[in-house]
Amino acid sequence: MKLEIQSLEIADVKLIRGAAFVDRRGEFAETYVRRDFVAAGIAADFVQDNQSRSRASGTVRGLHFQVRPFVQAKLVRVLRGRIFDVAVDLRRNSPHYGRYVAAELAAGSGEQLLVPAGFAHGFCTLEPDTEVFYKVDATYSAAHDRGVNWLDPGLAIRWPIQANEAVLSEKDAALPCIGEPPVYVE
Repeated sequence: MKLEIQSLEIADVKLIRGAAFVDRRGEFAETYVRRDFVAAGIAADFVQDNQSRSRASGTVRGLHFQVRPFVQAKLVRVLRGRIFDVAVDLRRNSPHYGRYVAAELAAGSGEQLLVPAGFAHGFCTLEPDTEVFYKVDATYSAAHDRGVNWLDPGLAIRWPIQANEAVLSEKDAALPCIGEPPVYVE
Protein backbone atom coordinates (compact mmCIF):
# COMPACT_ATOMS: atom_id res chain seq x y z
CA MET A 1 0.00 0.00 0.00
CA LYS A 2 1.50 3.32 -1.07
CA LEU A 3 0.63 6.15 1.30
CA GLU A 4 0.68 9.85 0.53
CA ILE A 5 1.00 11.70 3.84
CA GLN A 6 0.57 15.44 4.22
CA SER A 7 1.14 17.22 7.53
CA LEU A 8 -1.38 19.96 8.29
CA GLU A 9 -0.60 23.28 10.03
CA ILE A 10 -0.06 21.33 13.25
CA ALA A 11 2.37 18.78 11.87
CA ASP A 12 1.26 15.88 14.09
CA VAL A 13 -2.15 15.91 12.38
CA LYS A 14 -1.87 14.12 9.04
CA LEU A 15 -3.99 13.86 5.91
CA ILE A 16 -3.40 10.40 4.48
CA ARG A 17 -4.31 9.03 1.08
CA GLY A 18 -3.83 5.48 -0.08
CA ALA A 19 -3.92 4.15 -3.61
CA ALA A 20 -7.17 2.89 -5.13
CA PHE A 21 -7.33 0.20 -7.77
CA VAL A 22 -9.88 1.02 -10.43
CA ASP A 23 -11.28 -1.24 -13.13
CA ARG A 24 -14.59 -1.70 -14.93
CA ARG A 25 -16.20 -3.11 -11.77
CA GLY A 26 -15.43 -0.04 -9.68
CA GLU A 27 -12.76 0.59 -7.06
CA PHE A 28 -10.85 -1.31 -4.41
CA ALA A 29 -8.66 0.24 -1.73
CA GLU A 30 -6.73 -1.02 1.25
CA THR A 31 -7.58 1.65 3.83
CA TYR A 32 -5.31 0.39 6.59
CA VAL A 33 -2.31 -1.93 6.47
CA ARG A 34 -0.46 -1.76 9.78
CA ARG A 35 3.02 -2.48 8.41
CA ASP A 36 2.67 0.33 5.84
CA PHE A 37 1.48 2.82 8.44
CA VAL A 38 4.32 1.80 10.78
CA ALA A 39 6.82 2.17 7.92
CA ALA A 40 5.44 5.71 7.43
CA GLY A 41 6.00 6.50 11.12
CA ILE A 42 2.41 5.98 12.28
CA ALA A 43 2.58 3.26 14.91
CA ALA A 44 -0.82 3.59 16.64
CA ASP A 45 -2.15 0.22 17.72
CA PHE A 46 -5.80 0.54 16.72
CA VAL A 47 -8.10 -1.53 18.94
CA GLN A 48 -11.64 -0.35 18.14
CA ASP A 49 -13.58 0.72 15.05
CA ASN A 50 -16.48 3.19 15.26
CA GLN A 51 -19.04 4.31 12.70
CA SER A 52 -21.59 7.11 12.82
CA ARG A 53 -24.41 8.07 10.49
CA SER A 54 -25.82 11.58 10.60
CA ARG A 55 -29.16 12.13 8.92
CA ALA A 56 -29.00 15.91 8.51
CA SER A 57 -26.46 18.16 6.89
CA GLY A 58 -25.09 20.47 9.60
CA THR A 59 -24.87 17.78 12.25
CA VAL A 60 -22.01 18.55 14.64
CA ARG A 61 -20.38 15.76 16.64
CA GLY A 62 -17.74 16.83 19.13
CA LEU A 63 -15.38 18.14 20.16
CA HIS A 64 -14.57 14.89 22.02
CA PHE A 65 -11.53 13.36 23.69
CA GLN A 66 -10.63 10.95 26.47
CA VAL A 67 -8.19 11.45 29.34
CA ARG A 68 -5.55 9.04 30.66
CA PRO A 69 -5.32 6.12 30.60
CA PHE A 70 -7.78 6.06 27.67
CA VAL A 71 -6.32 8.87 25.55
CA GLN A 72 -7.09 8.09 21.90
CA ALA A 73 -5.54 8.61 18.51
CA LYS A 74 -8.08 8.41 15.68
CA LEU A 75 -7.91 7.54 11.99
CA VAL A 76 -11.01 9.07 10.38
CA ARG A 77 -12.55 8.52 6.96
CA VAL A 78 -15.90 9.19 5.32
CA LEU A 79 -17.90 6.31 3.83
CA ARG A 80 -20.77 8.45 2.50
CA GLY A 81 -21.13 12.21 2.21
CA ARG A 82 -18.68 14.93 3.31
CA ILE A 83 -17.50 16.42 6.58
CA PHE A 84 -15.60 19.41 7.90
CA ASP A 85 -13.23 17.61 10.30
CA VAL A 86 -11.52 19.40 13.19
CA ALA A 87 -8.67 18.52 15.57
CA VAL A 88 -7.89 20.81 18.54
CA ASP A 89 -4.52 20.52 20.27
CA LEU A 90 -5.04 19.97 24.02
CA ARG A 91 -1.55 18.76 24.90
CA ARG A 92 -0.41 20.53 28.05
CA ASN A 93 3.12 21.41 26.86
CA SER A 94 2.39 21.89 23.18
CA PRO A 95 3.33 25.19 21.52
CA HIS A 96 0.04 24.76 19.60
CA TYR A 97 -2.18 24.33 22.66
CA GLY A 98 -5.69 25.61 21.93
CA ARG A 99 -5.12 25.81 18.17
CA TYR A 100 -7.07 23.78 15.67
CA VAL A 101 -6.62 22.37 12.20
CA ALA A 102 -9.41 21.37 9.85
CA ALA A 103 -9.81 19.39 6.66
CA GLU A 104 -12.72 18.48 4.45
CA LEU A 105 -13.07 14.74 3.98
CA ALA A 106 -15.35 13.21 1.36
CA ALA A 107 -16.43 9.72 0.47
CA GLY A 108 -14.53 8.44 -2.53
CA SER A 109 -11.59 10.81 -2.01
CA GLY A 110 -9.41 8.11 -0.47
CA GLU A 111 -8.37 10.57 2.25
CA GLN A 112 -8.20 9.88 5.96
CA LEU A 113 -7.33 12.18 8.83
CA LEU A 114 -4.96 11.03 11.57
CA VAL A 115 -5.86 12.80 14.81
CA PRO A 116 -3.09 11.99 17.31
CA ALA A 117 -3.56 11.41 21.02
CA GLY A 118 -3.79 14.70 22.87
CA PHE A 119 -6.33 16.29 20.53
CA ALA A 120 -10.06 16.90 20.79
CA HIS A 121 -11.88 15.79 17.64
CA GLY A 122 -15.16 16.74 16.03
CA PHE A 123 -16.84 17.23 12.70
CA CYS A 124 -19.74 18.87 10.93
CA THR A 125 -21.58 17.02 8.18
CA LEU A 126 -21.80 18.84 4.86
CA GLU A 127 -24.31 16.47 3.26
CA PRO A 128 -27.33 14.52 4.52
CA ASP A 129 -26.91 10.83 5.39
CA THR A 130 -23.19 11.17 6.00
CA GLU A 131 -21.39 8.11 7.38
CA VAL A 132 -18.06 8.42 9.17
CA PHE A 133 -15.80 5.52 10.11
CA TYR A 134 -12.86 5.81 12.47
CA LYS A 135 -10.33 3.63 14.20
CA VAL A 136 -9.13 4.41 17.73
CA ASP A 137 -6.13 3.13 19.66
CA ALA A 138 -7.88 2.98 23.07
CA THR A 139 -11.32 1.62 23.85
CA TYR A 140 -14.16 3.92 24.84
CA SER A 141 -14.46 4.69 28.55
CA ALA A 142 -17.45 6.74 29.71
CA ALA A 143 -15.58 7.64 32.91
CA HIS A 144 -12.74 9.18 30.86
CA ASP A 145 -14.88 10.82 28.18
CA ARG A 146 -14.57 14.62 27.95
CA GLY A 147 -15.25 17.39 25.48
CA VAL A 148 -14.91 21.04 24.55
CA ASN A 149 -17.74 23.19 23.25
CA TRP A 150 -17.72 23.40 19.46
CA LEU A 151 -18.53 27.14 19.63
CA ASP A 152 -15.83 28.04 22.16
CA PRO A 153 -14.86 31.62 21.20
CA GLY A 154 -11.31 30.96 22.45
CA LEU A 155 -10.86 28.35 19.73
CA ALA A 156 -12.35 30.56 16.98
CA ILE A 157 -13.11 27.57 14.74
CA ARG A 158 -14.49 28.68 11.37
CA TRP A 159 -17.32 26.16 11.10
CA PRO A 160 -19.14 25.97 7.75
CA ILE A 161 -22.54 26.54 9.43
CA GLN A 162 -24.20 29.04 11.76
CA ALA A 163 -24.91 28.01 15.36
CA ASN A 164 -28.69 28.13 14.83
CA GLU A 165 -28.38 25.66 11.90
CA ALA A 166 -26.45 23.01 13.84
CA VAL A 167 -27.93 19.67 14.83
CA LEU A 168 -26.20 18.36 17.94
CA SER A 169 -26.79 16.28 21.03
CA GLU A 170 -27.74 17.80 24.37
CA LYS A 171 -24.44 16.48 25.73
CA ASP A 172 -22.39 18.25 23.04
CA ALA A 173 -24.39 21.49 23.40
CA ALA A 174 -23.52 21.58 27.13
CA LEU A 175 -19.77 20.95 26.82
CA PRO A 176 -17.54 23.52 28.55
CA CYS A 177 -15.22 25.97 26.88
CA ILE A 178 -11.49 25.32 26.93
CA GLY A 179 -10.81 27.72 29.81
CA GLU A 180 -13.57 26.57 32.22
CA PRO A 181 -11.18 25.39 33.87
CA PRO A 182 -8.29 24.89 31.40
CA VAL A 183 -8.76 21.63 29.52
CA TYR A 184 -5.88 19.24 28.88
CA VAL A 185 -5.95 15.72 27.51
CA GLU A 186 -2.78 14.57 29.21
